[in-house]
Amino acid sequence: MRKLKITELNRLSKDEFKQVDKIPLVVVLDNVRSLNNVGSVFRTSDAFLVEAIYLCGITATPPQPEIHKTALGAEDTVDWIYREETMDAVKELKDNDYTVFSIEQVENSTMLTELVLDTDKKYAVILGNEVKGVLQEVVSNSDGCIELPQYGTKHSLNVSVTAGIVIWDFFKQLKK
Repeated sequence: MRKLKITELNRLSKDEFKQVDKIPLVVVLDNVRSLNNVGSVFRTSDAFLVEAIYLCGITATPPQPEIHKTALGAEDTVDWIYREETMDAVKELKDNDYTVFSIEQVENSTMLTELVLDTDKKYAVILGNEVKGVLQEVVSNSDGCIELPQYGTKHSLNVSVTAGIVIWDFFKQLKK
């Protein structure tokens, strides 16, 4: 086997990315404090054609060197919107017919392994602060909560790792 050169990967240009059909998914970052996590979510969102990212509360916005360090330019391809309050993003998304899921451990959550999406619907997923998770008010106003099954001793995954798993699962189900 031979590793492929970057020129052999046939990646989209920035302009082509802006024009290509995206999956009907918006990612909402609720008070995510690490700029590296924000950058990683941008990069994953670029890889799997996410519509947009909402950056809420204390979540940093581009341009920032620490975001760029992990986004590697995806902060320039993926559309993003800043909202001071995460609830404003939730309301806006619901008003635009998105089904909104918080990614959180709650009573009666749906395990990601059991989630079945409707390809005719639009979705938003909310990922929370590295310590406190998704705000309770946001959880309470979500259409549902998705939980990632975990089998070890830890109670959570890094937010960017969680985003990668969730975005990949949505991509597999929603890509037409």
